[in-house]
Amino acid sequence: METIVETPVRTFVSASEVWVPEDGKLVFSVGSYGELSDFEQASSEESFAKAEGLPGKAWDLARPVVLKDLSDPLFKRAAAARQAGLTSAAAIPVFAGDTLKAVLVVLCSDDAERMGAIELWAEKNGLMVLEDGYYGAAKHFEWVSQHTHFPKGQGLPGGVWASSTPMLFRDLGAGYRFVRADSAGRAGLTTGLGLPVETPSGDAIVLTLLSARGTPIARRFEIWDARPAVVGSAGKAVLADGVCERDGPLWDEDKPREVFAYRGLIGRAIGEGLPAVSSAPADTAGYASAVCFPIYRGGELSHVVAWYC
Repeated sequence: METIVETPVRTFVSASEVWVPEDGKLVFSVGSYGELSDFEQASSEESFAKAEGLPGKAWDLARPVVLKDLSDPLFKRAAAARQAGLTSAAAIPVFAGDTLKAVLVVLCSDDAERMGAIELWAEKNGLMVLEDGYYGAAKHFEWVSQHTHFPKGQGLPGGVWASSTPMLFRDLGAGYRFVRADSAGRAGLTTGLGLPVETPSGDAIVLTLLSARGTPIARRFEIWDARPAVVGSAGKAVLADGVCERDGPLWDEDKPREVFAYRGLIGRAIGEGLPAVSSAPADTAGYASAVCFPIYRGGELSHVVAWYC
């Protein structure tokens, strides 16, 4: 992986953290908090029973949970979040079949200029319908999204639903494949990442991360095809898609990039089958932080998605 030097950019997501099951509770595993050291300390001392707090709620419901107001009693760390300027969060459980592997939580700050979206879509009566979402200042785009439904194969939610694989959409404001292109363009949204979320119930769930140029969710996205990698083995993954506005193409078609289990941050996610978060320069290709998120299909690891902030 090439290392680049980036100037700081105010991102849509302010912190990311991973919680793993241990002795009937979710305990802190790893996180990336930037300068929010007090919130990091409060988080590292916390744990959650099933249905307790935001991570415990995602575990109990076995589906992502979006919390738009961290003063909600559901959020146990409300005082620390308020002091850190954090206002909203999303918890994404990682299931391999019926087994909970971890819960990834992403936390956001809010202001009048912060654009972006974290959306939760669910199948209802043969259509993908918006179940919840956080949009920052993109209020018109939020309204449009609430009134847009996707059949299988249409748009980003419908495309992920049809393929059961993660997908990247580029140029959201101009892309003919993006149904909400006009309102996305007005909101300054540029890149969309769609993730299929495996659930024990088998419900069709899609999580979308929509990034704006001014306050991006991430500045680089990668999708790694891990099939037929087996968690805990010496497997590997191949870079299937990626986008970075500054780097251009992230691979050579004649020599597809490969990453091996347990080598680097992506390799760690492949080998352990768990989300991996880091702010260490050796893991982040010159960015401030990186998140690697494993995708399961039928109980088996199929992809790892990485984003760099």
